[in-house]
Amino acid sequence: MPYKKKEIEKVYYRIGEVAEMFNVNLSLIRYWENEFDIIKPYRNKKGNRFFTLKDIENFHLIYHLVKERGFTLQGAREKLRGNPGGLQMDHEIIKTLQDIKSFLISMKEEL
Repeated sequence: MPYKKKEIEKVYYRIGEVAEMFNVNLSLIRYWENEFDIIKPYRNKKGNRFFTLKDIENFHLIYHLVKERGFTLQGAREKLRGNPGGLQMDHEIIKTLQDIKSFLISMKEEL
């Protein structure tokens, strides 16, 4: 029976890694952390922030609402309070459609 190498997934991400994922400044990540209650990073004794995958998913939702759809911070806060489950599903559908679009574009370029 062949050995299957297990893919290691990180549990915690540093603030710099999160900022790089979204191509934003560190200060914006800190600001959104203060503005939105759904983001609660773990802090070590030195005060360094460590974000979980759930925090990063919440950042995706906030980024989508504020940067892509043009919501104000207050509007994004209200939208997240109103129906976070439905919003998560909508965001996943949009992400899947964008992946399909990029795949089709790459297939078209290969032809």
